[in-house]
Amino acid sequence: MTSQPEPTIFALASAPGRAGVAVVRISGTGAGRVLDFMAAPRPEPRRAVGRAIRHPEGGTVLDRGVVLWFPSPKSFTGEDVVELHLHGGRAVVQAVLAALTVLPGLRLAEPGEFARRAFEAGKLDLAEVEGLADLIDAETEGQRRQALAQATGALSGLYEGWRASVIDALAYVEAGLDFSDEADIGEKTFAEARSIIGVLVPAVNHHLDDGHRGEILREGFRVALTGPPNAGKSSLLNALARRDAAIVSAEAGTTRDVIEVRLDLKGLPVIVSDTAGFREAAGDIEREGMRRSLAVAQAADLVLWLTDATGPRTTMPAELAAVADRTLLVLNKVDLLSGGSAPVLPDDMVPLSVKSGEGVADLVERLQVIASERIGHPGETVLTQVRHRRLVELARDSLVAFLQGASDDVELRAEDLRRAADALGRITGRVDVEDVLDQIFGRFCIGK
Repeated sequence: MTSQPEPTIFALASAPGRAGVAVVRISGTGAGRVLDFMAAPRPEPRRAVGRAIRHPEGGTVLDRGVVLWFPSPKSFTGEDVVELHLHGGRAVVQAVLAALTVLPGLRLAEPGEFARRAFEAGKLDLAEVEGLADLIDAETEGQRRQALAQATGALSGLYEGWRASVIDALAYVEAGLDFSDEADIGEKTFAEARSIIGVLVPAVNHHLDDGHRGEILREGFRVALTGPPNAGKSSLLNALARRDAAIVSAEAGTTRDVIEVRLDLKGLPVIVSDTAGFREAAGDIEREGMRRSLAVAQAADLVLWLTDATGPRTTMPAELAAVADRTLLVLNKVDLLSGGSAPVLPDDMVPLSVKSGEGVADLVERLQVIASERIGHPGETVLTQVRHRRLVELARDSLVAFLQGASDDVELRAEDLRRAADALGRITGRVDVEDVLDQIFGRFCIGK
């Protein structure tokens, strides 16, 4: 009994809403029929041609646009693919999508279904798919470079190279098992395997010992604004965001919840969070605000302790002692000091006036330098996903077990190597990853 072909799917592949151009993508065995019914004749493969886009029932012209024909297997999904480049008005797009539903065997695509079909056709591996999702979500230049490197196989090449080394070592171990009656051969092959893994483990450890740079670049470098009430935290947030993101008032305790703004500092994503002020006397709502502030500070990559120059409080509360090693002291309202100059400050304290703007640019530069030092060079091949880190750690642990395990338990040592190879293979999808596919492809928009 022959299996039924996958249904042909379609979706708007460009952003929804009014635009100059909208792209509708169709993928599957019925894609060519869309051209035959709605934009005949089929153009030459991969050649953009102007066509009237017609309704398949009655031939009413819906739009005049550009069509592209990508016959299998030379397409994004590996299937027959058609792209209709339309005028981007909502009515035009809706009319074309409605017309496609008339054709038998076509249905609207699920989120990420085009990318999933590309993965299943071997056009992309799983790490490249995740890089593609990050590329679509990239907001800064640093994120774009990192995501593009992953989407084009930089991480996949690294992990597949490691996996190949593990498989080579496993072949030596299994050769020793085949010649278990000849002790000399078994010892030599096991020694060769340990030599390979002995070189690989330091490289894996170095890769893991990266300070989570790739994950920070992907998610954003988090900065928490903390300090006593009325120190100017909300005003500083607004100055950094260059808009009124937070309410500013002379009344103490105005900020009750955490407010975030996203900044692009020379290509690096920085997320700044305004938090409730820390003080002893507070009501129930303020205490909840301080509890949330503490949680944000503990999760932050950098904490700014902002204090008022007219009554500086440079000693942080005991609750923040755990984040002292990643805290930058900031003295605000220096414009209110006699003569407009700041008092003698600790070497690493930054003076500024949010009101006059004095020192704000210096603080932004300081934030950019700190974030850059923490993230490192964006061009390096680094871990970007928690999923990858867990699997690399699992592979490393299995490799260490192989090196430290008894050499006479050859079957167990072979199993150590199989587990390591399996963990690395799960990153790129070379082995069963069904349990994570829905989660990964669900990140995509419907047209991808």
